This record gives sequence, C-alpha cells and structure tokens, in this order.
Amino acid sequence: METTSRVAVQQNQPGPAAQPAPQPPPAHEAEPGADDQPAAQQAQQAQQTQGVPAARRTAEGYLRADFPWYGLDEAFTGPRWLMQVGMGADGTVEHGSVGHGEEPAVRSEATAAERERFAVVITVASNPNRRSGDGTGVLEATSVSSAAWLAGSGLLAFTWPGSMDHTLRSDWLDQQTETAWELADDLQGPDWSTLSLPVDGVPTPFHYRESEFGWVLAGSTASGVHLGAYGRGMSAYGLAFSQVKDLGAYA
Repeated sequence: METTSRVAVQQNQPGPAAQPAPQPPPAHEAEPGADDQPAAQQAQQAQQTQGVPAARRTAEGYLRADFPWYGLDEAFTGPRWLMQVGMGADGTVEHGSVGHGEEPAVRSEATAAERERFAVVITVASNPNRRSGDGTGVLEATSVSSAAWLAGSGLLAFTWPGSMDHTLRSDWLDQQTETAWELADDLQGPDWSTLSLPVDGVPTPFHYRESEFGWVLAGSTASGVHLGAYGRGMSAYGLAFSQVKDLGAYA
C-alpha cells in the first residue's frame, strides 16, 4: 500500500498575496490541532478559489515550477483554463491543475444532462524532501497516491448531490473527503481498476475509479512527475496527456 503524503494547496491569484487552502493530514500523521480546518471547510474553500473566472487568473505560479506541466493533448480542441497551484512551506511549487471543457460549478439542482463536461489534469512534482507547514519536520515524499488524493478531493469540490439540503453539505463533505483519502491510500484495493492511456505518446498505466459524481485517475510519467485527473461528462477512456508547451493556451 502506498502512503499518501500531505500536499499543501494554494490558489495563485493576482494581487499581493495568495491565500492557502490546506489539505487534511494523512492518517499516519498527528491528529489535527486547533488551527486545522474541518475537511468540509477546506473543500468549500477549494471550490470558491477554483470558481474564479479564468480571466482573473495568472500564470505566474505555473511559470515558477521547476517541473513540466501536463494537460490533454492536441486532440482536445475545446476550452482550456488555469486553476490553481500548490506550494510547499518553502514557497516552491509542488503541484497544480489545469482544466479542459466547461468550467464546473456546484449546482445541486442541475440534472445529469445539465452538468458541465470537463476534465481536470493535476501535475504533482516528484519530491522526496518536503518540509512541514511549520518548518519543524519533513513530510513523506509525493507519490501516485498524492495525485489520487488531489484528484479525488478536487472532484468533491464541484459535487453536491441534488437530493441533499445545503445545510447538510458540510457533513457530507467531511465524510466523502475521508473516503477519498482512504481510497487514495489503497490504490491496489478493489475500488480501483487499471486503465492505460497515452502520456507523450507512450502507453502509461493509471489507477482508475468511477462514482456517481464522476471519475478519478492517477499515475506516473517517464518525465518524473505524477499525474492525477478527474472529471465528468467526458469519458476518461479516450483521453491522452502531453506536456504543456504553451501556457497561453490556458490563459
């Protein structure tokens, strides 16, 4: 079983300072302290930052990364948009997301036919030495499980069962976030299947799972980064990934 490493998330927006959206700690770390946010609040915060129109986003954080970004290859001809980058305690870029298709939003009243068709690709740097948020310790290295966790929690940020009252969403997000964490920590378990998809033209194995809310997948590339992806309305079986050569296509 792979161990999911703690991955910080930070929205890169124009302005003097970006606002962090921390992720919950893995099961093997210490219990959350008084300053840690509930999982539901974190997911809601992620949804709020991801919902910022593309015109207001900046590529600055993406350009600071020392690893290649991945998105869907040129066969996808629809809209592309930047989402967010995540930074470590020392300010280095650790991961980030780019979107494809229709920008999703949380709409509990939407029918299946009305829901947006989108696919989000997450690139996670291979990082064996990562400092904790308070600078006093070292976190586990990033892994495929890290990408799976970010993909699973990302899908939750745009999910809200239509039969659920909005006052219950926080409890639901807490429960589903914990489930996503456990699933990411057990990629060899029965909830995952194997799917082979092209990465830079090379067939690459991915861990894949579906739910009523969408699909999630995670794998590694020959270039040394881990990839996660999530979406709905677009079949994962027809996707292909490649390095992003021009971030302007996502601006």
